Amino acid sequence: MKTAATIALFCAGGGLTRYYLSGWVYSFLGRAFPYGTFAVNIIGAYFIGLIMELGMRSSAISDTLRLGLTVGFLGGLTTFSTFSYETFKLLEDGQFLGAFANVLASVVVCLVFTWLGILTIRSLS
Repeated sequence: MKTAATIALFCAGGGLTRYYLSGWVYSFLGRAFPYGTFAVNIIGAYFIGLIMELGMRSSAISDTLRLGLTVGFLGGLTTFSTFSYETFKLLEDGQFLGAFANVLASVVVCLVFTWLGILTIRSLS
């Protein structure tokens, strides 16, 4: 029950962070492209790499905290469903290049940032 409560609490924090952070990004870059979703997914990709690598290499993060941070906070922060919807809307609006760029950039950049999170922990070990 402690783990479930931790995940729920962290998930709420991740969802609120997504709301405010993506809104902040949109206020700077506009809504012509799903920049807010892209930004939170990149940040989430980096931190899942960092947290999982740290959690697997040391006892610095308990299993409960690791699950709270990854399943909860990062699960609430990142959003594949919003990414899917925004990409679909780009396609529906005939913005095929934008949709393709969103898919390609999101997948490639998030993989790179996951790797960077892992490298961050490995460089500290």
